[in-house]
Amino acid sequence: MKIASWNVNSLKVRLDHVLQWLDTAQPDVLALQETKMTDDVFPLEAIRQAGYQVVFSGQKTYNGVAILAKSQPEDVITDIPDLDDPQRRILAATVDDVRIIDLYVVNGSAPGTEKFAYKLDWLNKVTAFIEQQKTEYEDVVVLGDFNIAPDDRDVHDPVKWHEKILCTTEERQALNRILDLGFQDSFRYLHDEDGFFSWWDYRMNGFARGLGLRIDLILSTDEMSEAITASYIDVEPRKWERPSDHTPVVTEFDW
Repeated sequence: MKIASWNVNSLKVRLDHVLQWLDTAQPDVLALQETKMTDDVFPLEAIRQAGYQVVFSGQKTYNGVAILAKSQPEDVITDIPDLDDPQRRILAATVDDVRIIDLYVVNGSAPGTEKFAYKLDWLNKVTAFIEQQKTEYEDVVVLGDFNIAPDDRDVHDPVKWHEKILCTTEERQALNRILDLGFQDSFRYLHDEDGFFSWWDYRMNGFARGLGLRIDLILSTDEMSEAITASYIDVEPRKWERPSDHTPVVTEFDW
């Protein structure tokens, strides 16, 4: 089973990119973030013609999540207990008996701000939801744009980013609380090296200069992780014309 995640930073702008990548990569599941469109204009027919079923939860201009799959996603959830949030950042569905939880985690702006406190509270409530889902479903994958670099290996310049947003101790502790529920960072399950990134700032020619962070993650349960055969970051779409600032991350399971 090949599962992927991609923050496309506007599906309207990058629909052709998504369709091209689906055609060549052929994932069984592709979770999208930042679709940035309302549900009434979602390109449902184009996705179906590509051979995928899809569920989605969107809003105008900001946020938005979708799960594309070769099998029909079922048991869809777009809102979770104790989190009254109009922002469309959470989507859960079951695909071939695997529970997929697609997250577009709050950015948080800067440590010490109200937005940062909101991010930590949002993560606490989402963690409680994941814990509940894990009791209900045996096989669970949590993936998406986490807006957290797990450790210094995932940062092009750890000194420059030290305790800055996306790299603070509090954010990393929040991510570790999810992992402690019984998940593995699937990329780190196979790779210990530094220098692998999934996001590069548009400014300062970040991609060409390697100024990136690894903030797009696929977390799989301990049992599923034993079946990982490959986990990688596909940088090719970041080279395409008018790319997203993120690129797809992929994990393959012998599942």
